[in-house]
Amino acid sequence: MKIEIIKCLEDNFSYLLIDEVTKSAIVVDPSESKPIIDKIESLNLKLKFIMNTHHHYDHVGGNKELKKLYNAKVIGFDEDKHRIPEIDICLKNNEIWKDGIFEAKVFHIPGHTLGHICFYFFRENVLFSGDTLFSLGCGRVFEGTHEQMFNSLQLLKNLPSKTEIYCGHEYTLKNSDFCLKYDSENSALISKIQLIKNQLAKGQPTIPTTLEEELKTNIFLRSKNVEKFSKLRDLKDNF
Repeated sequence: MKIEIIKCLEDNFSYLLIDEVTKSAIVVDPSESKPIIDKIESLNLKLKFIMNTHHHYDHVGGNKELKKLYNAKVIGFDEDKHRIPEIDICLKNNEIWKDGIFEAKVFHIPGHTLGHICFYFFRENVLFSGDTLFSLGCGRVFEGTHEQMFNSLQLLKNLPSKTEIYCGHEYTLKNSDFCLKYDSENSALISKIQLIKNQLAKGQPTIPTTLEEELKTNIFLRSKNVEKFSKLRDLKDNF
């Protein structure tokens, strides 16, 4: 499975998952349709599926046009089917979905929204985390509770340490400022910040990160309990 990172809107990431043998593809969280179409056409791919981690417009904005153009099936969370545009396949928590070489397990990870899920492609050890887990950050708690978000992050922390994380936004540098303020002696964090500055200077995305890196540097994953996490999340909201 090959992964193409596609920049959308101002700072969103969408992802094309490609079977290089059959030229079939999945798009994860298409913020808008045009950049996705451009990449599909340039690589001569057949878009079969659209995966949505949650219902926010900057993750589903391309659903309708992509479905119409390619006759692709939209995949989302069963409990959020009333909010995922054009949904065709409704998956449940802990369900495994498979088509050809593509095989992923769904985890319900509420907090940012009540119906947020992630897709874990366990054979490749790749996680599409949407707006729950970012590099050096986590999503705002809009619909859920701080406890829900904390528990969702605890679930993700239990994945294999080498898991590659593909999140919904290029927020890494902004997130690093907050982490550094409250974890200023963290040498792994200081090293990571230099790396991400170098990546951005070259026009490269800071994604993917790995769970191993995040466990060393992400202040939200390093929070030991929900009380400490909640305090940090509130501070970040006003940072």
